[in-house]
Amino acid sequence: MTSYGSDLLAILPELIVVAAACLVLVLDPVTPASRKDLLAWLSLGALALCIGLTGGQMSNVNLRLFAFSDLVVIDGYAHFWKLLLYSVTGLMILMSLPYLKAERLHLGEYYGFTLLSLAGMMVMVSGADLLTIYLGTELMSLSLYVMAGLKRSSPRSLEASAKYFVLGAFSSGLLLYGISLLYGLTGSTKLTLIAGSVGTRGFDDPMLLIATILLVVGFGFKLAVVPFHMWTPDVYQGAPTSVTAFMAVASKAASFAAFLRIFVEGLGGFKADWSNLLLLLCVVTLLLGNLVAIVQTNIKRMLAYSSIAHAGYAMIGLVAAGRSMGESGSTSGLASVMLYLTFYAFMTLGAFAVIGMFRKGSLEGEEIEDFTGLAKRQPLAAFLMLVFMVSLAGIPPTAGFIGKFYVFMAAVEAGLTWLAVVALIFAAVSAYYYMRVVMVMYMREPAATVVDPPRLVTSPALSFVLACAVAGVIIFGLYPNPLVSLALQSVLSLK
Repeated sequence: MTSYGSDLLAILPELIVVAAACLVLVLDPVTPASRKDLLAWLSLGALALCIGLTGGQMSNVNLRLFAFSDLVVIDGYAHFWKLLLYSVTGLMILMSLPYLKAERLHLGEYYGFTLLSLAGMMVMVSGADLLTIYLGTELMSLSLYVMAGLKRSSPRSLEASAKYFVLGAFSSGLLLYGISLLYGLTGSTKLTLIAGSVGTRGFDDPMLLIATILLVVGFGFKLAVVPFHMWTPDVYQGAPTSVTAFMAVASKAASFAAFLRIFVEGLGGFKADWSNLLLLLCVVTLLLGNLVAIVQTNIKRMLAYSSIAHAGYAMIGLVAAGRSMGESGSTSGLASVMLYLTFYAFMTLGAFAVIGMFRKGSLEGEEIEDFTGLAKRQPLAAFLMLVFMVSLAGIPPTAGFIGKFYVFMAAVEAGLTWLAVVALIFAAVSAYYYMRVVMVMYMREPAATVVDPPRLVTSPALSFVLACAVAGVIIFGLYPNPLVSLALQSVLSLK
């Protein structure tokens, strides 16, 4: 097989996702509104095929292949993130089936843009070149801008799309400027060549300092870390709930994957310098995310600030990796980030799935007060929400506890015990606003005078999503060892 053919074979999952997205967009105009579900099942078929291909490639975790003149790398690290993204996207599509019907959004392009966004995320996690990662970031972002505004009859949705686009375009410009400065310093945008050129130069070089700060700002927007979080509450509240779940989980995971690869492979030579910068962002993110979430009355805005706080928890692992002297400490720090985001995916998807099926008349029930007395009206739904809230708070024996345990342990091993203590205090603070939802569901009586009480819109697809989410939260909380081993092996493929 020619080199070009082997390159195409290396990115076969990406090609399948893009081809499926194009096919969905072509079939959408000729598909009746009552049969739009067929486009969703077509998308799920493509994802199932990609899971099989990527799972087969993981037979040799230590294998590291480059394609397209070293612009793309295929390794165990990329495979780990791709499998997570496939799973999240598939569950999000299933969650969307009843939600789109309840909202009367018969839009086949919804699934096309979902797959295009996924394709961008796959390019991000496999990028070995800054421009490749940037193109993947833009493909992901442009698709999400459109998806955030798909509820065209809702001014709030259109406002969310506009804010997301304007601030996203600004952050993309800063990211590209940082890439251009690095290119000017090193003469290349390939991560391996950048690493060899900057070496251990550190922040004594002012241009390298500025370039690093611009990269942090650009990715800080995607990660929703303070002070680049200002878009998050309005976009999470205004976007369709299924899109909000996708942004909160898949977009954050892909952005962290690319961020880790850039700073470990490309800028790892002066990790002691950039770890101090990330440490500051980590602390202020934990502070603002947890404290502002306390005063929220809208559950989607509360989960938005919660998402900001969880980005801070995940950054603890990256800071610990930057502060660790030995390779084992760095490996455990990076693996803790991967584990944390995997566990976060299950509990956040589950929470948004419950919110998405909660209806108050013809509208979504988004206020925390709408969940009053849910345990007596819908005991199963209340129990599922209880599990997800407990896991988000980091209470054992859930996956949320295991995720926090590993990032805190990585911080202690890196000599950052004080950071682990600070994060533990904020975790206790977060328990207040998570348990407030539980209190409203279980300790308040439903109002007898309400003419049109809130109701749930369920379906077999949504039941499957909730079953997968609660199974992930409980099983990984009790038996996380297989996933821990896979994360540790995947990190070893990073150079």
